[in-house]
Amino acid sequence: MDDLNKWRLVLGGNESDGTGYSLSGTELQMDKTLEALYDSEKKGGLGASSPNVSRWLGDIRTFFPASVVQIMQRDALQRLNITQMLFEKEMLENVEPDVHLVATLLTLKHAIPDKTRDTARQVVKRVVDELLKKLTQPTLQAITGSLHRSIRNRRPRHNEINWHATILKNLQHYQPEYKTIIPETRIGYGRRTTSLKDVVLCLDQSGSMGSSVVYSGIFGSVMASIPAIKTRMVVFDTAVADLTEELKDPVDLLFGVQLGGGTDIQAALSYCQQIITRPADTVLVLITDLFEGGSDDKMRKRATELTAAGVQVIVLLALNDDGAPAYDHGNAQFLSNLGIPVFACTPDKFPDLMAAALSKQDINNWAAREDFILKK
Repeated sequence: MDDLNKWRLVLGGNESDGTGYSLSGTELQMDKTLEALYDSEKKGGLGASSPNVSRWLGDIRTFFPASVVQIMQRDALQRLNITQMLFEKEMLENVEPDVHLVATLLTLKHAIPDKTRDTARQVVKRVVDELLKKLTQPTLQAITGSLHRSIRNRRPRHNEINWHATILKNLQHYQPEYKTIIPETRIGYGRRTTSLKDVVLCLDQSGSMGSSVVYSGIFGSVMASIPAIKTRMVVFDTAVADLTEELKDPVDLLFGVQLGGGTDIQAALSYCQQIITRPADTVLVLITDLFEGGSDDKMRKRATELTAAGVQVIVLLALNDDGAPAYDHGNAQFLSNLGIPVFACTPDKFPDLMAAALSKQDINNWAAREDFILKK
């Protein structure tokens, strides 16, 4: 396809498009699928007919790559309010699943008919499985590597000495006349405890946080599989729910989320205070846009108490690839003044963020090095 064809498709073929170019064949069919969505106010769009929508879903999958298909599906839901895309089995089987579609399904889950619910769950599972395949290994490597470095025992008791590692470390101190090695540096196995660090993921489930909820569920499930970390998952709107028991199955976890309610951050932080038993060894990741539906003063007081107790608090305005949403600048400024990092994080960087937090690095410096814009 040459540049003139592309411009004709972009401009839509109206009198003012300036190309004077006529399409035919496959390009004409592509133009009709674009016109049905983006010129819907003039052309009547896809209409309410389910066959029309189903045919259109098949056409965009035929003519465009998966990344473009996902964008067009999202635009169709937003521009044309085609919720029947999610209410019929045949349509759900034809959609290209992605994080945003999962977030929409979770928002509408109570309205989805029984006959479609199993199919909707399979769509969610497909996305979850793909994300787990993509994100599990980097997360495990970053976090377990960080923990191993932070707990390496350089002053072990006799029964804690890792003799193999100690010998390798001290080969340069071999004494030929005595046929032995002087173990100048002793390396231990580290502390053998079931949980070295505690992590609390505290997640705002208001509608604007949809894709962040999906990624948080995936990361929470992966971290829950690491024995050296005790991971808790707390979600909130105007009420607080502890979904820690659902971390073993991220699909069940996501279906336990109630996307779209109000926001009471201070109630969520208050609950987190109750379940944190080792403040100095706890990382609390609060994922929210900081628009408090309850009391700003109480929310700020809870955050102050948590940091004063030694909890490492991090605020993520978003955990997605879409950039930072609108957020409450006043609350962001207050938390920043407490020394709490406040920024939006992309999913690919979240494993490194957690590794840095668990090894007690300065997260403000880490975020600056990664070119994340710290919010104030």
